[in-house]
Amino acid sequence: MLSLIILFPLFGFLINGLWYAFFQSNEKQRKISSVLSGTIASTMIFLSFLMSLKYFLIIKSLPVDARFIEQNLFQWISIGDFHLPFTLRLDSLSILFCLVISGVGSLIHIYSIGYMSHDKTPGKFFAYLNLFCFAMLVLVLGNSLPVLFLGWEGVGLCSYLLIGYWYADIDKAIAGKKAFIVNRIGDLGFILGMFFLYSLFGTLEFTAIGDAVAQGQILTPERLWMVSAACFLLFVGCTGKSAQIPLYIWLPDAMAGPTPVSALIHAATMVTSGIYLITRLNFLFDYAPDVLHLIAWVGGITAFFAATIAVVQTDIKKVLAYSTVSQLGYMFLACGVGAYGAGVFHVMTHAFFKALLFLGAGSVIHGMHEEQNILKMGGLKKSMPHTFFVFMMGWLAICGVPLFSGFFSKDEILWLTFSSTHGSKALWVIGVITAIMTAFYMSRLFILTFLGESRNHSVRAHESPKSMIIPLYVLAILSVVGGYIGIPHFSWLEHWFEPILGEHSLQPGLNHNLEWILMAVSTLGAAFGMFLAMKFYLKGNTAQKIKSKNEKMHSILTNKWFVDEGFEWAIIKPIKKFSYYLWEAVDVGVIDKIVLGFGRASSWTGNTLRILQSGSVQVYLLVGVIGMVIAMGYLLYGTI
Repeated sequence: MLSLIILFPLFGFLINGLWYAFFQSNEKQRKISSVLSGTIASTMIFLSFLMSLKYFLIIKSLPVDARFIEQNLFQWISIGDFHLPFTLRLDSLSILFCLVISGVGSLIHIYSIGYMSHDKTPGKFFAYLNLFCFAMLVLVLGNSLPVLFLGWEGVGLCSYLLIGYWYADIDKAIAGKKAFIVNRIGDLGFILGMFFLYSLFGTLEFTAIGDAVAQGQILTPERLWMVSAACFLLFVGCTGKSAQIPLYIWLPDAMAGPTPVSALIHAATMVTSGIYLITRLNFLFDYAPDVLHLIAWVGGITAFFAATIAVVQTDIKKVLAYSTVSQLGYMFLACGVGAYGAGVFHVMTHAFFKALLFLGAGSVIHGMHEEQNILKMGGLKKSMPHTFFVFMMGWLAICGVPLFSGFFSKDEILWLTFSSTHGSKALWVIGVITAIMTAFYMSRLFILTFLGESRNHSVRAHESPKSMIIPLYVLAILSVVGGYIGIPHFSWLEHWFEPILGEHSLQPGLNHNLEWILMAVSTLGAAFGMFLAMKFYLKGNTAQKIKSKNEKMHSILTNKWFVDEGFEWAIIKPIKKFSYYLWEAVDVGVIDKIVLGFGRASSWTGNTLRILQSGSVQVYLLVGVIGMVIAMGYLLYGTI
């Protein structure tokens, strides 16, 4: 029965995919399938959520040291002595990811029924959504790295299909291609990491690797070096899938896809794959402190770097895209200081409020007739009251306002960054500054979109349909209450993860009074960021004055620190030039000439021999006599 969690969305993909393939030329059936295909897809992913909820209750009732369920579906790979079954494993870590993926995914599917109602091929869209959820569930349920990697590549493929869904628009097609290629670069590191682990342990199953580590099989310098190399290579894969420096560049461009895709991929599912992988293999990463240190700094720098870009973006989805990159940096910062549980906690809260913000942005775009520039909005509080209210809940949550979900998870990351034995005061400072910038740019987004007077009188905004609004209210509730499972010192989540993560160690000499002080600092920082945004954008032209005084810096941030241009100059253009040289010098100059030379030689030989095929009996007799003379000459004189 465990396999039903992944099979339900797979069934939805097959039903909608076959429906679309069968009726792709029937315009009437396409219109009918807008609601029907969305209902089928939503039902299937919701059934997956119900199965996940059922197994959550089952696992919760089991003893702490036996909280797992396995199902061996079939023997997948058998090569020599290597045998790998396709096994699913549900434990205290994977069940929470299943609940988030299927639960938030269900809300996004329902929302999409209204959002994609005018699309020409809704059956194909919902088939892709279901296939994506299937791949993501395989990723978190796999009991071995190859099964996880199957889901890992599956979500990469589906992200390409969904980001470039409107592929007739060349920019959207390029965005999908960019996401696919950049992720392949990271995936090469993942594959090499698997090779290292197999050479080290002779297995790729998580439980077998964990048992080997627990028995001390890696406690030699040579083996520890290989563990560090494997962990580093796996982290390279994570930087691609979870959009960290330097492979984050695909995610902002991925906003070209439909908004529900942004909510599904960039809030609750694919981009959190790297966090899941590191947390799943935490027992290995603990033996690679240098790699953990690298992860922490990459996460911290990514969080800060992306926040600086989000401060000046004017596309509502691009602001949320860079916000996602920044929040993912927070999660990696947590994992890098050994606070894996805090990282997963932020995965959950981020799934709630960021899915809410993306879908809220989709509601705004829908109500503004596809307008995405926040400088052309304003005053939407009056015309879109429901969207305004739910978006406000997401805004308060991501800003870290006390009692909202984002406050609890972000504060725990900052506290553990400061207090953990693997932590760093410098990283804590970076985290606090990033929190201030987050409050600033999200408040800027909220003010320019909903408050003040309308700056676009040519568009008459309207509220979205109920199929879009109801999921937003559910996510708004989760954005408010979702953090209470991780309240410090009363954390249910901390005890839930004990079988997977164990206990977290703090620096000696620290007390909880310091924790309250640091919590106050981060809260005041968030309040300061919100205050600055209100001062700059709510009244007057303060923001415009600051922009005019800092034109160069504003230009740098608007152009995203020219990172894409740097990649173009340093990597893409040299590769293109070298590829052109190989094509011109080697392919055309050598290989083509050799192949064409054989062709010309064959053609010349055939044309020459064709002269003998004249149809004249006399010529054939002459050739036969000449052949006999040559043969007799060889027999008479060749043996001498």
